[in-house]
Amino acid sequence: MSTPLSLGLTATSPPWRAPAWIVQPLLGWLLPLALLALWALAAQRAWIAPQVLPSPAAVAAALHEAVASGELWAHLQISVLRVLGGFGLGLGGGLLLGTAMGLSPTVEDYLHPLFKAFSQVPVLGWLPLLMLLVGIDEALKIILIAKAALVPVTLNTLHGIRNVPTRLIEVARVFGFTRWQLLRRVVFPAAIAPVWNGVRYGLTHAWLALVVVELLASSEGLGFMIVYGRQLFQLDVVMAAVAVVGAAGYLLDRGLAAVEVRLLRWRKEAF
Repeated sequence: MSTPLSLGLTATSPPWRAPAWIVQPLLGWLLPLALLALWALAAQRAWIAPQVLPSPAAVAAALHEAVASGELWAHLQISVLRVLGGFGLGLGGGLLLGTAMGLSPTVEDYLHPLFKAFSQVPVLGWLPLLMLLVGIDEALKIILIAKAALVPVTLNTLHGIRNVPTRLIEVARVFGFTRWQLLRRVVFPAAIAPVWNGVRYGLTHAWLALVVVELLASSEGLGFMIVYGRQLFQLDVVMAAVAVVGAAGYLLDRGLAAVEVRLLRWRKEAF
């Protein structure tokens, strides 16, 4: 006669395993937590001078002080408004340009070579010219951020429209769809996934360009906060600002990912 095992499990019961929705997010935290522990240990053992690498406690204290004084929120608000303005401009231009080239081979023949040459020049390559044309005020930052977002949005929109399955277009023509119906019901819905990937890449590039621009030509924002801390040799402030830059960029991307889930939910329901 078999006897039940401890915890009410029989000999044939499978071992308990944590659900995947719990395990997968935790796995992503293993390496950051290990690096944080190594950082704390290095600071405690003085492997690296605190003037070069401040301890996590010092960085946390600097972050708390910046939050309490309101300085961090002021710089963060300015940076977010800048990136949203430049990203909005680049997003609109990228969608229009990518759609025009995707729908018309003639337009692509005229514009794509120039666009490729334009996209090969990095953001900082345009900085000296734009400084001469528009100065170093907000217009400079918005234009450079818009350029960073324009390229991935345009390319993903172009490829998304061009890669719409031919069979879908043929079926739509069999049903007698007009050109507008073909675009609205077939082309744009089929291309939304790659286009949205371009939107997410565009926001990432815009955020990176923002920090670079603020490092070089700004008296406000998170990038300026990093430069100011370096000039005063307050590396705890620098590390705190870097942490905020990474966290803000991550949250912006997660926000777009959440919108993507809702936006593409109809595709999962259809299949």
